[in-house]
Amino acid sequence: MLKELSNLQIEQELGRRLRRRRLDLNISQTALAEKCGLARRTITAAENGEGSTLTTLVALLRGLDALHEWESFLADPGPSPMMLLKLRENPRKYASKPRKPQPATEWKWGDEK
Repeated sequence: MLKELSNLQIEQELGRRLRRRRLDLNISQTALAEKCGLARRTITAAENGEGSTLTTLVALLRGLDALHEWESFLADPGPSPMMLLKLRENPRKYASKPRKPQPATEWKWGDEK
């Protein structure tokens, strides 16, 4: 399970998976480097778990036609609860013109004679 691994071990596992994907597609590091716009040494480093940037990872996933798998990694959570509330709020619109204020009259209890 990945959560039990250290950061370094996770980087190494990610590198192994990237290498496996590249080999499954029968692409050399040089060809992948050209396709991604990266140096071959950068791909070697990533595959060896020697660290890479997020930009490098995205380029590698794109080059390996695996960028769509990002969705399962971090699925879009959709709108926040506050955004949903704001979307539901619908300011009241008048069906007719606002009424003119009525002149004030003296108020009575109604039991006066």
